[in-house]
Amino acid sequence: MKLTLLPGDGIGPEITQATAQALQALAQRFALGLDLEWHEIGLAALERSGSTLPPGVEAAVRASEGVVLGPISTAIYPPREKGGINVSAALRISLDLYANLRPSRTREALPHYGRTEMDLVIVRENTEGFYSDRNMASGPGELMPVPGVALSLRKVTAEGSRRIVRAACELALRRRRKVTAVHKANVLKLTDGLFLEEARRVAREYEVEYEEQLVDSMAALLVRQADRYDVIVTTNMFGDILSDEAAELCGSLGLGGSLNAGDHHAVAQAAHGSAPDIAGQDRANPVSLLLSAGQLLEWLGRKHSAPAFGEAAAHLERQVDVLLANSDTRTGDLGGPLGTRAFTEALCLRLKEAP
Repeated sequence: MKLTLLPGDGIGPEITQATAQALQALAQRFALGLDLEWHEIGLAALERSGSTLPPGVEAAVRASEGVVLGPISTAIYPPREKGGINVSAALRISLDLYANLRPSRTREALPHYGRTEMDLVIVRENTEGFYSDRNMASGPGELMPVPGVALSLRKVTAEGSRRIVRAACELALRRRRKVTAVHKANVLKLTDGLFLEEARRVAREYEVEYEEQLVDSMAALLVRQADRYDVIVTTNMFGDILSDEAAELCGSLGLGGSLNAGDHHAVAQAAHGSAPDIAGQDRANPVSLLLSAGQLLEWLGRKHSAPAFGEAAAHLERQVDVLLANSDTRTGDLGGPLGTRAFTEALCLRLKEAP
């Protein structure tokens, strides 16, 4: 089974290498038959080929079973017409990766910042909403009709709403069977009104507990009463903000996994950015991308009815938890002594040998 690795910018190559080593250890342990194929993207590709997403990379992605995408430095990319393509956004649209799945949970040995324990998944619509660089077929979703006046368009469709809520309900059936739809329909009456109308219709098809919550109070409740929630489903921008909040409340954005999934393709991607200030210094925490790769394995296991992939994903998460439980086997951002390479070596040893 071929996986495409796109290392990206900043700390991307370091944590993608760490993830590749972990995947190879899991492939050996669980006989996964993985074939890892690397392709250059981002600033390095721009310098060599004139594009952050060179011709041929998307074809390689489509030909693979899954993708591991390292962080990218989109803020410093040149305009698209000069080769600065946002690889993450491009793949989400071209592969129709409409669901962004971001789990967050507290860990007993790590400090967290909310008042209760947390174990939830935020299911974020991934292709429309307020993301003006990807919600139109042609042209951006922002415009400036006269100087000093800027407008941004939000796109919410019935089909987009239905399929993201359906993904949330399917996930809830494998968890604690509760779905919370987050919105701002008291202000965004048409767009969030449509989202809620479709959410209610879809939720009635499933044996799940369904509720709704305003986004502003949801931000507060993640701090105060996160143990109430199981699967949270929402539109693109709200989901992006709330998922970062949830990960940080659980200890660090560096612990947040993220999977961009559609019906036929999935891309594992760290929830955090490219951190160019520490690139090449062996200081990056690879856990976010590692856990994202675990989500990819679990997705592949369900897609191909291959239980070994799900077992490998669960083993990866357990061994990451073991290392995080001990302050001597954490990376520096979590108060430990290990660099990226040492953490990866410790993890791979456990992946190969631990029960």
